[in-house]
Amino acid sequence: QVQLVESGGGLVQAGGSLRLNCAASGRTFSSYVMGWFRQAPGKEREFVAAIKWSGGRRYYADSVKGRFTISRDGGKNTVYLQLNSLKPEDTAVYYCAAKRSGYAIMDGEYDYWGQGTQVTVSS
Repeated sequence: QVQLVESGGGLVQAGGSLRLNCAASGRTFSSYVMGWFRQAPGKEREFVAAIKWSGGRRYYADSVKGRFTISRDGGKNTVYLQLNSLKPEDTAVYYCAAKRSGYAIMDGEYDYWGQGTQVTVSS
């Protein structure tokens, strides 16, 4: 049973930083692609970033390029999302997701999801 557990969300002022964590368990993820998505109130869930568990290219939404960084620690089975220069429009529930193979930005293509962690950015 795959489990993804997010943590690290919170309330931060505009311009501040947070690091989100996604602890993965239940199988070997070496061939998986890990993604981060977010959903703001009244909006659809949107792609934020993705990385192949084995390493390689990282993908980012245009709205977060240069501010957010996705990374992973295989030894800890954890994927991170570093959020810098936060803006009020970054306020959302952030979700970690896993896809068996191949990069994707559509949430429907991901196989497993965490429960989400709230990020709130005050102005």
